Parts: sequence; structure tokens; C-alpha cells
Amino acid sequence: MSAWTILWLLWLAALLVIELPAARKPGVTTLSEHLWRWFGVKGGARPWWLRWLLRAGLVLLTLHLGWGLL
Repeated sequence: MSAWTILWLLWLAALLVIELPAARKPGVTTLSEHLWRWFGVKGGARPWWLRWLLRAGLVLLTLHLGWGLL
């Protein structure tokens, strides 16, 4: 196992350590809830282009991870 593999696994483990307890707390605690607030997904007073920027990034991520493109 390479050092890069170990670092990525540690990064994923840290995400789980943060996300799992946060999911049980009320309020804006999870990464999803923070992204929704930052990008104004749930009716926030944010510029329309922020939501489109998030959507474009998610499309690119899907193409990259799902089909190996980009």
C-alpha cells in the first residue's frame, strides 16, 4: 500500500469521524448542510450562479468518478 493510499484512507476516515456524530446533532452540522447553506440551495439569499457552480462541479465530479472522464 502506497503512502498516497494511506493518506486517502485517513482522509476518508476523518470525514466519517466528523460526519457521523454531526448527523445526530440538530442544526447545520453535516457537510451537506454546510454546502446547502454556503451555496444557497434551500432558499438562501445567495446569487443564482452559486447554485449553478455547485451543480456544474457535481456534474464534473460524477463524470470523473463514474466514467473516468476529465
